[in-house]
Amino acid sequence: MADQTTLVAALRRNWQDEMTSAVTYRHLAEREPDERRRGILLKLAETEEEHAARWAERLRALGAPEPDPAAAQIRPSWLARLSDINVTLQRMEDEEDRHVQEYGRMAAALGDPASRKLAEELIQDEKEHAQVLNLMTGPPATPRNVLDVILRRERWHVRGAGWIGDAIYGVNDGLGAVFGVVTGVSGATGGSHVVLISGLAAMFASALSMGSGAYLATKSEREVYEAELERERREIEQSPDEERMEVELFYQLKGFSAEEAALLAKRLQQVPDQFLKTLAHEELGLAESTFPNPVRSAISATLSTALGAFIPIIPFFFTTGTPAIIASAIISLVAHFAVGAAKVLVTTRPWWATGLEMTIVGTIEAAITYGLGLLFGPVLQ
Repeated sequence: MADQTTLVAALRRNWQDEMTSAVTYRHLAEREPDERRRGILLKLAETEEEHAARWAERLRALGAPEPDPAAAQIRPSWLARLSDINVTLQRMEDEEDRHVQEYGRMAAALGDPASRKLAEELIQDEKEHAQVLNLMTGPPATPRNVLDVILRRERWHVRGAGWIGDAIYGVNDGLGAVFGVVTGVSGATGGSHVVLISGLAAMFASALSMGSGAYLATKSEREVYEAELERERREIEQSPDEERMEVELFYQLKGFSAEEAALLAKRLQQVPDQFLKTLAHEELGLAESTFPNPVRSAISATLSTALGAFIPIIPFFFTTGTPAIIASAIISLVAHFAVGAAKVLVTTRPWWATGLEMTIVGTIEAAITYGLGLLFGPVLQ
């Protein structure tokens, strides 16, 4: 890395990484509804821009052209634009850790003393950024975080990515179920028109089953929540001092002193609805934000499952026999990969790993069901 060209290329990469992080933080700040978290993200963006400016300054000192953000096309990745905010923040935490490691390697390998010194200075900032992001995406770790959660019912600690995760799960379920039916019936019948009928029946059955299941499950969870909330409301009415003491004890277990816990509980008790929901959350682990709308869940599950289930039967609308079987297998496995890769929107795993995993599962499923169809086909006929 002592070579001037290599050194300039490395510093440009550092500048690019810092600018990309800054733009991503600003994009997340625009999406963030909470003012406090938005302020933290904007502060992180400003720090990253300062880092980029220092790398640009070092490039100028070396006689290299100053980087142009417009020419470099600095923008958030499509994952940052589409993924749940918490998932993206977890990825950014990983990115900050990568910067720490990269700057550490550079500090050990760079032949340019000034650039090496700069890398060493920025390591601590990157470590602090990772720690801040960890606090933002993890459970409350300080009294201030705890109080924020209770007073403002911060919704970002609810894991998952809402309807996106539900839709991916529905497509995956429908695709897997009907692909198994299609390959099994194809093995038994050689890909006759019966496959289309069986696939359509399985599609409607899977979609309706998933939709009704999602509706009943969500409705039951909400009913349990409302029943427990009503029970807590009666307890507050009958024994307000005892319930306040419970809240005080919860806070003491979180690290507050007895005086601080008493003050917080007293303040909360002045807001009856919040006091009630805080008790339900702390004592029973229940929070209203964790229960989606039953009708919305049913519609999402039904449509996404039907969409996934429809894919394997598409070729059988146009042809039958071996061509239809091969075409169905190809588009179904491609769909398996796409659905698996789409999980990157709600997880931090690499898209290719989740896509490949789904494709392998689909291939094994197809082989087993097709083999069973070949085995039992003559018996059924």
